[in-house]
Amino acid sequence: MPQSSTPGAPAPLPAARVRVHHLQQLKDTGGRFAMLTAYEQYSAQIFDEAGIEVLLVGDSASNNVFGHETSLPVTLDEMIPLCRAVARSTRRALVVVDLPFGSYEVSPAQAVESSVRLLKEAGAHAVKMEGGAFYADHVRAMVQAGIPVMAHIGFTPQSEHALGGYRVQGRGDDAERLIEDAVALQNAGAFAVLMEMVPAAAAAAVDRALTVPTVGIGAGNATTGQVLVWQDMAGLRGGRMARFVKQYADLRTVLAGAAAAYADEVRSGAFPGPEHSF
Repeated sequence: MPQSSTPGAPAPLPAARVRVHHLQQLKDTGGRFAMLTAYEQYSAQIFDEAGIEVLLVGDSASNNVFGHETSLPVTLDEMIPLCRAVARSTRRALVVVDLPFGSYEVSPAQAVESSVRLLKEAGAHAVKMEGGAFYADHVRAMVQAGIPVMAHIGFTPQSEHALGGYRVQGRGDDAERLIEDAVALQNAGAFAVLMEMVPAAAAAAVDRALTVPTVGIGAGNATTGQVLVWQDMAGLRGGRMARFVKQYADLRTVLAGAAAAYADEVRSGAFPGPEHSF
């Protein structure tokens, strides 16, 4: 993020590790931050060097790394090595990791136990947890244990069956419930609230109601931060993209072209050439 000393300008972020209070400074001064998913060393390094402030080791690894159709099958034990790789590979970004389905719902104690593993074994700096006001006690227990928590409301992929599939949340009268959920989670100690697939007007209302930063994905542009799955953002996954995704590159075509060129040269005998031999 550009450094600035202009009065009233967003607070500049440090060259060293981004912390949760730096995100709060951006909220307080009208600044914004970028957030991308990362699941392994090289993407994490590239995004960190590019200045992405927050990296999310998302349970979206389930369908972007492990090949499942949804985020539900991925386990805590599978999330830990992914997060460990991202945390080891970055120098500046705040590394947030998802609590996967089944790792926190039973009780606040289970949420604390799972989160401790993610910070202690995986090197995460914070965790993200899906759910509304019902989980305020879980958030409170984690925060009291010294675990920074980002809340996630609106469309929560782990609840896709209960929500009737991938459907926009917070329309009409339901917008008030979003505000109630967000305020309850903030009051429980969440350092930020992420909103997914929420009408822009509803997300803006939530942002106005909160003093902590907000993050959007398919939630308009009034939030403090924005997040995308990196394979979607960079055009690696291919296929039909969600309406809220903007594709900034076409890595699938680039990588496919490189692989095809390599295969052709191997078959023709052009590779390896004399310059590649000892």
